[in-house]
Amino acid sequence: MRLHALTRCLFSALMFLAASTSFLPPRRSLVDEIHSQMDKTEDLSRKRIKSEENASEDSVLNVELLCLDAHFFNKTEMLDMAEGAKKFNVPMFRVNRRLVASADGGLSNPSVLVFNSSWSNFEKSHENEKFKYPSLQDVKRPIKEDDIAYMTVLELAALIKTKQITSLELMDIFLRRLKKYNDILEAVITFTEDLAYSQAKEADELIKKGVYLGPLHGIPYGLKDIIAVPHYKTTWGSKTFKDQYLNIEAWVYKRLKSSGAVLLAKLVSGSLAYDDIWFGGRTRNPWNIKEFSTGSSAGPAASTSAGLVPFAIGSETAGSMTYPAARCGITCLRPTFGTVGRSGVMSISESLDKLGPFCRSAVDCAIVIDAVRGKDPDDLSSRVIFIKDPFSIDVSKLTVGYLEDAEMEVVDVLKSKGVKVVPFKLNYTVESVQAILNFTMDVDMLAHFDHWQRSGEDRQYEAQDQWPEELRRARLIPAVDYLQAQRARGKLIREIRESFTVDAFIGNATDWELVCLGNLVGMPIVVVPTGFKSIEDPPKGGTRRRTTVTTGIYAPPDHDHIALALAMTYQSVTNHHRQRPPIDDLGPNDKVSIPSKTT
Repeated sequence: MRLHALTRCLFSALMFLAASTSFLPPRRSLVDEIHSQMDKTEDLSRKRIKSEENASEDSVLNVELLCLDAHFFNKTEMLDMAEGAKKFNVPMFRVNRRLVASADGGLSNPSVLVFNSSWSNFEKSHENEKFKYPSLQDVKRPIKEDDIAYMTVLELAALIKTKQITSLELMDIFLRRLKKYNDILEAVITFTEDLAYSQAKEADELIKKGVYLGPLHGIPYGLKDIIAVPHYKTTWGSKTFKDQYLNIEAWVYKRLKSSGAVLLAKLVSGSLAYDDIWFGGRTRNPWNIKEFSTGSSAGPAASTSAGLVPFAIGSETAGSMTYPAARCGITCLRPTFGTVGRSGVMSISESLDKLGPFCRSAVDCAIVIDAVRGKDPDDLSSRVIFIKDPFSIDVSKLTVGYLEDAEMEVVDVLKSKGVKVVPFKLNYTVESVQAILNFTMDVDMLAHFDHWQRSGEDRQYEAQDQWPEELRRARLIPAVDYLQAQRARGKLIREIRESFTVDAFIGNATDWELVCLGNLVGMPIVVVPTGFKSIEDPPKGGTRRRTTVTTGIYAPPDHDHIALALAMTYQSVTNHHRQRPPIDDLGPNDKVSIPSKTT
């Protein structure tokens, strides 16, 4: 632009000089020569600017394609690609975003690409029959409220059914405990006290009329706060959404309500279901309150472990149930993918997300999963899974493998109960299991929180090295390579199926490779507490704080009943799951300083 102006000025000066000398128009040849020089100068200027623009665009495209491992195009091809993307791709990106990605959380417009974890083509067309629960005889109401708080669901159900306690009384006991210990554990986001009162009152009125809905009738519980309940906040644990109300009744909440269960609280989810950090603080481990619970189902695990609720519903995409269950020493079932409907629940990955129960025992896990399983009409991935009654399984007919890292006490106990146990190893050739999990989870999560990232709200996230960092990286994963990861996932599933030569196997519940593999395949696991060990660097004079030891019992997809039956068998002759964490009884010389809540 500057050369162009200078040329025009030079031309005007020459014209003025010629005119002032002869008072005659300049000769034609001189004018032509000046115009010719001007055109050449302007042409050179345009070429230089265009060259600089092309070089800059080339450089940007080279960097972008390098990040995508696709830097094999020549300059002409790259420029054509950029032009085509601007002309064809970007307009469609924007149309689709306006259509389905204007709201965060993935609560509507699910993908039609549905993952089915089943290893068979058989699917029942009707609801499964209910499990036949054992009938407990001579269950007496304890005198102390603390003893009531640590009873199992089945024991509390016996008290309700025999009218030794009312649902309102149970609600009061557990609400008091939640409020008493929440300042220490930071496990509750929202108390649903008014709702609990009305549901408990209704449960008691039904009992008076002779109507008993089953073992969850009148039993208090908690929900992870990514699960929507009308008239109460659903914060997803995040500063961005901490005032969010969703006028949605999640399918799992509907199932529990129809079973007569009483909702006491929305429990902590790590922010956007990542780890144990949320907008109000960080949830602690009841067995060692100096450390945190891990996440993201931090609140459900810690609350159940501490006897603040008899059971709670959590979720897992990649370790969000198994890790906090192991840390807090509680029993949980991460069920087969598709067992529990997810409508009304914040979505991370539609082919990985699962809902399941945290309980005091495997028996309780069976009771809760029986109540919430089934086909959710608004969740394309949910299905009627033919799970046999775990209470009817003859474990002596099972062959169970154990990995090198299995807790051998579990192996020995099951062997003593007639189970055939054998050394076992999963054989597969796919080397990128963990990367496949991360690709799948991160790209899917970004699709559900595209607006959140584009608006810059991710900069307000509670832990910048978590979702913000991962999802920025996910922006650079091409659709082609996302699909290649899903093809590799399919290969992994086929190899695991061929390798699964036992009815179930025992292994580390928190080995990251196994966590990724289990979630990609969609297989169930029951996490069971198997003991305790001393904490590192205990205070002088000792402490009652402990580090929990757990193991996982894994089964093929649709065989949750096998894992549950084995866990119930183990717990029938051990009492690790009956132990109580020392929340406020750490020892005479153990003083743990708990920082005040962050906001």
